[in-house]
Amino acid sequence: MQHTFSALRRTLFAICSLAAFSVAGCTQPGANHIDGEVFDPHEAVNRQNHELNRTLDQNFVRPVGVGYTNAIPDDLEDSIGNFSSNLGLPGTVVNNLLQGNVEGAVLNTVRFVVNTTLGFGGLFDAAGDFGIEEVPGDFGQTLYVWGVPEGAYVELPLAGPSTERDAVGKVVDLFTNPLSYVLPSPEKYIGTAAGVASKVGDRGRYAETIDSILYNSADSYSQARGIYMQNRRFELGDGDAAEEIDPFDLNTEGF
Repeated sequence: MQHTFSALRRTLFAICSLAAFSVAGCTQPGANHIDGEVFDPHEAVNRQNHELNRTLDQNFVRPVGVGYTNAIPDDLEDSIGNFSSNLGLPGTVVNNLLQGNVEGAVLNTVRFVVNTTLGFGGLFDAAGDFGIEEVPGDFGQTLYVWGVPEGAYVELPLAGPSTERDAVGKVVDLFTNPLSYVLPSPEKYIGTAAGVASKVGDRGRYAETIDSILYNSADSYSQARGIYMQNRRFELGDGDAAEEIDPFDLNTEGF
């Protein structure tokens, strides 16, 4: 066990160093940029990726998601989502600690223990019944706490809207969950499979609203960019974001 956590510490040091090097090269806005505006110097490439993502969604993700939702009972979908979320909590705890949020790390640890035991491995949100809610934490948020600027807006193939800072964070988060260093193969990949299933289920469950953004709006790229940036800045407590947008309760006509 000590060897496992020594390996985890070495890995975290390596990836944090790599992340720091990567974000140092993030594109920064010029002097004429207005605070609060979306910095999008890669718009041409982003729009190409957006069209790629729309094509993949239309021909694969959406049909699979709708079929999955129609075939799987809602209660089972919820359990799969709970299971995936629970297995991701140790990685969230790591980010809580990297951000100096000890209280969040403790609450998430308690939540993980309660849901793993009383919630049958996380299939049920027993901790939520006790009022123990998850304290969010990802490496993109960690970089924000460390003072790293968000950089330019990017739309990633398959992964969708992001920023240069959050794109680095997404990569680092692949390596920050201690369970991936403890569980043997193939058990360590169960959480990933559950996470993919949960995302596919969400695509089917919210098909109508997502369709209105991707296929029924005048400029789906600008719409998706605006929703992502405002919600992400709101999550991070950025003063430029006045309020969160709920994409599942959205009037696309006036955005």
